Amino acid sequence: MLPFKVSVLIFVRNEAGELLLLKREKAPNRGCWSPIGGKLEMQLGESPYECAIREAHEEAGMALTEEDLHLFCMISEKGYEGKTHWLMFLFDCKKPISGLPADFDEGQFAFFKESEVDDLPVPATDRRLLWDIYHQDRSGFTALRANCINGLPEDVVVEQQGD
Repeated sequence: MLPFKVSVLIFVRNEAGELLLLKREKAPNRGCWSPIGGKLEMQLGESPYECAIREAHEEAGMALTEEDLHLFCMISEKGYEGKTHWLMFLFDCKKPISGLPADFDEGQFAFFKESEVDDLPVPATDRRLLWDIYHQDRSGFTALRANCINGLPEDVVVEQQGD
């Protein structure tokens, strides 16, 4: 039986509209660029919104409220890397970040134009599942589930899509 983890990703932009991404130094996804985020403190009963607010503060020094966030996607990944089931909540941050946060033990930050993301090393499941949704439908809400066989999402089912 595989463990089940719940996480959030927060898509943050600066005033110029560039995305803040973190080149991760820790597993999973070491060496890949991804939005900021982390795991819920489930033993405390933390909600996805509370987690997103906490992670944005811890990783990027941002002070956010629930009103600064739009939940645009929920993705259930079964058997990611054969090790874990993940339930991910993806948030679009409506509040721009004013500058590049300092690098820390989890990785280094950089800003990228949306058009540059396709050329970056990103996790394979992110490339297949979440970036298209972010680019095309971040103002609505999408729910997906995917079996991740051999590290790649297969049997992707759209459970909900739209406003």
